Amino acid sequence: MREPPPPVTATALRADALRSAVLEAAVLAGHLLLYPTGLVPAGLVPARLHPGRCPAPAPHGAIPYVARPPVVLLHGLSDNRSVFVPLHRALARDGTRHVRAVNHSPLTLDLRAAAHRLTGHVDELRARTGRDEVDLVGHSLGGLVARYYVQRLGGAAHVRTVVTLGTPHGGTSALPLADVHPLVRQMRPDSPVLRELAAPAPGCRTRFVSFWSELDLWMSPVETARLDHPDLDIVNVRVSGIGHLALPVHPSVTARIVAELDRGSPASGTTGSMIVA
Repeated sequence: MREPPPPVTATALRADALRSAVLEAAVLAGHLLLYPTGLVPAGLVPARLHPGRCPAPAPHGAIPYVARPPVVLLHGLSDNRSVFVPLHRALARDGTRHVRAVNHSPLTLDLRAAAHRLTGHVDELRARTGRDEVDLVGHSLGGLVARYYVQRLGGAAHVRTVVTLGTPHGGTSALPLADVHPLVRQMRPDSPVLRELAAPAPGCRTRFVSFWSELDLWMSPVETARLDHPDLDIVNVRVSGIGHLALPVHPSVTARIVAELDRGSPASGTTGSMIVA
């Protein structure tokens, strides 16, 4: 008979929290160094075609056809596309997909407006790649932007999979003094935007994969980053050992994201967990 796992002690939790805080500080320092590079406008980075791989002919102005749907990366509040440097490399490494990381306008005061701009990015990417569908990956606020596009703007017809990382699907109560920013108010529990996203979404065929961490200090409560909706195909992945800033850059998480997008098949109502630190 298999023995039950040992209970998690308060000392172990404190040690995990300390390691997570150190990692968060290191990630923040690295990101501050990379941040200026994310201010430069970036176009689509095509997949690297491996020797011997023959892409399908592309029409004028298009790029070569590759095996997997293209991916759009959406950053969080007060951030830019530089946060996705490791994930971008991981997604493009095998040469089977095109990847685009986009910046939200610094003047954005309503995530609905960001979702409308995402419509243009997706339409342009579909036209250039010749693909009917794309995948979306959103960190924090970016996950809500992706959901709004899919659920409220008809994006479900063009999005195969949405991956969210530390996204406050149920609203977060952290950092109450930040309510001065309209986007923060939209991420509060029971905000009008979150009520829109909680409304019925019949016929939505997009698959959702939500990564949430028990040490995410930006999510209060931490379970708010789980996605629960009766009409959506959802996989919730609990991550142990890292915090909010590390979610889009930790190698174990990026590897799992690539695996989920490589699979791309519906798995309604399933859950998962992973220990990365």
